[in-house]
Amino acid sequence: MRIPDAKVALSTASVYPESTATAFEIAARLGYDGVEVMVWTDPVSQDIEALRRLSDYHQVPVLAVHAPCLLITQRVWSTDPWVKLQRARAAAEKLGASTVVVHPPFRWQRGYARDFVRGIWRMAEETDVRFAVENMYPWRYRDREMLAYAPDWDVTKDDYRHFTVDLSHTSTARTDALAMIDRMGDRLAHIHLADGNGSAKDEHLVPGRGKQPCAEVLERLATRGFDGHVVIEVNTRRAMSTAEREADLAEALAFTRLHLASPTGVPRP
Repeated sequence: MRIPDAKVALSTASVYPESTATAFEIAARLGYDGVEVMVWTDPVSQDIEALRRLSDYHQVPVLAVHAPCLLITQRVWSTDPWVKLQRARAAAEKLGASTVVVHPPFRWQRGYARDFVRGIWRMAEETDVRFAVENMYPWRYRDREMLAYAPDWDVTKDDYRHFTVDLSHTSTARTDALAMIDRMGDRLAHIHLADGNGSAKDEHLVPGRGKQPCAEVLERLATRGFDGHVVIEVNTRRAMSTAEREADLAEALAFTRLHLASPTGVPRP
């Protein structure tokens, strides 16, 4: 068996409605290699020193920072989206994280969207931290579809240095995840691993519980010697207890480690 250098991290969003602090505790207990911090309304997620203390106490490194790009985080770390990214980069640098995950702009953020591709390149050239732009999806309601992101929800249509692929988002977009990672090629730096059944809702199921090719994606990356991070970003809001939530996250970790291995010692092209 050939195990790639990729580390498996837990997104702090995966324990919601529990806290960021709880995510560090669970990641340590279950044996994750690190965490991705989702910066949102939890004050701890916005506090670099608090995150450093949690990381040191639990001996769980922060591998990535997810910039506050959601509708509910419009006022987190400023209302200026470029300031948000600057602060995310500073947090990543201070915490030793290699990656900042960023969503493409909403279409109504016209000035930001117009300069987004060039601006991400400028920021990437100023730091060793990778700005990995994440694929999104069309918003759907009944038979209607709204293109909510600009320049496009399919980030492979634009020129970015690094990409994040999210398999729950490929499910919601009803696009081919394997074809998307092939288009991303060597610029694929980061994985959000979750599953989905093609619902208009962004499901973020535990890998293996939906219809996305989660196992195939991991196996393909293993043969390529992928050395980015694989982040478990699943929805555990329906868990009836802490034990049930941890069981889901343990299952997701086991699934990932099982499939993130190549059955040959020689990578295939």
